[in-house]
Amino acid sequence: MPNLFTITKIESVLHLNNQPTNQPTNKPTKDMTTTNKQIASLIQSEKTRSAWSKAVQTYALEMLEELESDYTAANLLNGAENWKAYSYGGCALVYDADIAERLCSPSELKKTRNGERQPNARETWLDCQARALFQAARLIDRKARVAALLACA
Repeated sequence: MPNLFTITKIESVLHLNNQPTNQPTNKPTKDMTTTNKQIASLIQSEKTRSAWSKAVQTYALEMLEELESDYTAANLLNGAENWKAYSYGGCALVYDADIAERLCSPSELKKTRNGERQPNARETWLDCQARALFQAARLIDRKARVAALLACA
């Protein structure tokens, strides 16, 4: 006895009566997909107060610009295993001074001598950047869900 998959496969091959089936498809419709521009505009509209949150926002916008296709959580890492590997692999900023300038307030930047000193006893600048990149990915994910809800409304 043929199962449902076999029947639907046969129907699709034979194009019986050229009638569309009433079965739901897994393909998203155009109005359900969110574009990177919509997500970026939602990220830009978020108010940032601290140097850290501004850096997270900047990382999120840069990651969206680098994407060649629409956002998915898998393609943000650009082939890296995790955000630490992304940071250490050179996919973001590489030099300690550049990372410190982005992540720190002016007083913190002065305390670390423009990135010459480590940010704290437990982390390097690349570890701090990995944390900020993780938070940026979460920000993108949140805003993508909001954009999808707005598109459905």
